[in-house]
This record gives sequence, structure tokens and C-alpha cells, in this order.
Amino acid sequence: MEHKNHGSTLHNHGTHNHANMKNEINVLVNYEGNLLTIDLKDQNGSAPELEVSHEKILHLAIASSDLEQYYHLHPVDKGDGVFQLEISLKEDLYKVFVDISPINLGYQIKPIDLHVGHAHQQGQVDLQPDTSFQKTIDNITVELQIDSLVVNKPTTLTYQISGGKPEPYLGALGHVVIIDRDIEQFIHVHPVSDDKTVFHTQFNEPGMYKVWGEFKFGEDVHVFPFVIQVK
Repeated sequence: MEHKNHGSTLHNHGTHNHANMKNEINVLVNYEGNLLTIDLKDQNGSAPELEVSHEKILHLAIASSDLEQYYHLHPVDKGDGVFQLEISLKEDLYKVFVDISPINLGYQIKPIDLHVGHAHQQGQVDLQPDTSFQKTIDNITVELQIDSLVVNKPTTLTYQISGGKPEPYLGALGHVVIIDRDIEQFIHVHPVSDDKTVFHTQFNEPGMYKVWGEFKFGEDVHVFPFVIQVK
């Protein structure tokens, strides 16, 4: 099941952060005729062996240059390090984050530029922090509570949900993806336990961030975006 929001790797609970890890994987991204292709190779030109993380060996996040469009996708493994999926993207400059866990190889998640059409410059990212942290989608109401927005200090994000009960999705009760205004930092967080929509993370740089909370209700995955400011 794929989902997107308009208007918008570690393996256990917590934050996926590979910032200090040596990168031993080459990632190529190509988009042609609505077909998105990811090609992974190690330094010897071979396909890396990937560990399953939350039911998938590859998680793909795509954000438009203005952070208005967000996609969390799972391309199909075609073999030999190649993953593909069909998706219709409007003309824009996108940032692609390939979230994988290679076995016995270092990997660091970095943004990859994806030019669709004639877009070659990043759009204006005009993020303003939300004054209300409550949103309702399809009669599901989510209220985000954050205990601290101070750089280099642990932060707890608690989602209070009413109007429906979230179900396990990709091995967790929810997923949170956080991207900074410059679309350079990528944080992927899972709940602290199997029965609470509570997430722990930490921000290493001050600034504006967009936060997408993903929760499954029935057959649908709802994405709740918020903008926060870390000082």
C-alpha cells in the first residue's frame, strides 16, 4: 500500500540515523515514462544484500522541492539491486531518500535530486510553524504533542488519536518522517512500543522541519503533516 500527502535505519524502535557511517553503496535514481528505477550497487559493482526493516528491504521517501508533496513508497525488487515502481510525478525538482540496511556494508541516507520535466531549480520552501497541532482527515483526528523543541536534546512526539484505532502498519503502530526546510536531513522514527503512538527523536540542527505522521486505519493510510521550529 502506497500513500502520499498533498498540502504535504536502524531496525528497532527509535530514530534512523546513519550520519557518521561510511557510505559503501552507490545509489542511482532514474525516472522515465512514469517508471521510477532505483539501482543499488556496492563498490565492486555488485548488488548489496539488504536486511528486512519493518517488513521491507527498501523504503523510499520522495519530497517535492516545496515540501508540499510527500510520498512513502516501496518499489518492487527486480533483482540485481534494481527496484522499480510506476508513479506519476508532476514537473518539479524532487528529493529522494533511499532508506536501506545493507548487510556488512556502511550506508548513509543522503538526498538525491530527481528532476522531472524541465524543473532544475529548487522551489521556494516557505515553512511557517503550525500554531495548531490538531488535524482531522476522514473523521480521524490527530493531536500532536511535543515535549521539547530544543536542539541536541531528546524530543518526544505523542500522537493522541480519536475517531479510529490505528492498526499495525509495516511492523509498527505508526511511522514518522521528518525533513528539514533545506531537504537535507531525513529522520525516520518508529514508536517506542507496540501499543503506543509515542516517538522519540533528537534534532541536531535548529530550524524549520516538516513532520509527517503515518497511521493505518482499515485499508487506508492517513498522513498528518505538521510544521515545527527547533531552536
